Amino acid sequence: MNKKIKVGIAGVRGLSTLMGLRAIDDVEITAMCDLDEAHLNDAAAKIGCDKKYRVFDDMLEPDIDAVIIATPMQCHVPQAIAAMEAGKHVMCEVTAGVSMDELFWLCETVEKYNRIYMYAENYIYTPEVQTVKNMVNLGLFGDTYYAEGMYLHNLDGLFVYPNGKTSWRSYWQCGKRGNFYPTHSIGPVMQWFPGDHITEISTFSPGVYNTRGLKQDSGTTTMCRTANGKLLSIRVDCMSPRPHNMDYYILQGTKGIFTSKAHDKDMHRISLISDENPMGHMHWDDISAYKEYLPERYQKATEEQLHAGHGGGDFFIVEDFINAVRSGEQPNLDVYTACEWTAVGLLSSLSVVNNGRTMEIPRFRKNMPLEEKIVKL
Repeated sequence: MNKKIKVGIAGVRGLSTLMGLRAIDDVEITAMCDLDEAHLNDAAAKIGCDKKYRVFDDMLEPDIDAVIIATPMQCHVPQAIAAMEAGKHVMCEVTAGVSMDELFWLCETVEKYNRIYMYAENYIYTPEVQTVKNMVNLGLFGDTYYAEGMYLHNLDGLFVYPNGKTSWRSYWQCGKRGNFYPTHSIGPVMQWFPGDHITEISTFSPGVYNTRGLKQDSGTTTMCRTANGKLLSIRVDCMSPRPHNMDYYILQGTKGIFTSKAHDKDMHRISLISDENPMGHMHWDDISAYKEYLPERYQKATEEQLHAGHGGGDFFIVEDFINAVRSGEQPNLDVYTACEWTAVGLLSSLSVVNNGRTMEIPRFRKNMPLEEKIVKL
């Protein structure tokens, strides 16, 4: 029998991992932390958790093995560092940090304490993204060379708390220029360029049109170049009045194309070159026609696992974290990946206010030399 893994959750939003954690044997939620006492008490009562804390550092004192950080983004790095200093493993919500220096500190802390750090980018675990990833690995799209990712989420109504106080989103998200929230768009598409990494970006926007006095652009488009010369277009818009579309993607390869649904009544579509269409007379198929390429663990998932959310994705991301804790091996969504994807957003703020100036993305890796821990202009 495996050793029981005891988990603490920081931030009531972390309950999105609850069903995934409960679907894994020998995992127990033993502590919860949130500044809002009413929310904390309600959430703890629902899951039967007796240990409740309003101060994050106090939650680290009991005998827990790992923490899930689902607090506002400006808290992520300080709390992740505190947790690793206390000997805990960390799964952290997006984004990884709010400054380039924070990203360098985060890498250094993981290396110093040799704790597991996993980025909770759950959009890459959706069944359609995983299906396309498997097809890419099998060569069915040929040589993939271009992709798009979009996160279109009107945040109107989230800038002020119900009690009338200003929300953190008015500052750390929409109180700044550029693409503040890139990883739901970058994460999935980077799964389709295995072994590659982003080297440079340029960000453009139509300007600021909101009437709230917030600095956030009314949509940004970030063009990303990879080490292998591939091109990504990442669009984020959280200010414009429109219905949500938070997971829209396109992948183009030499042998075919994938495009996700643009609205609720649309379908995820794939078109591949075949012997029947050698002259390029291609047609769209629903992604369900390629269901045999859905990874085996998704096909064999239990009802409990599938109900964790995102078609089972919210279970498998938690499973990968717990497996990493048990094995002591860093997951694929490690600290360096988290920092690369987050850096795209942080450096986009410099690019967009300098007429789309190209910004170099540092090569995050173990024992990165001091002279590379800089922002190049």
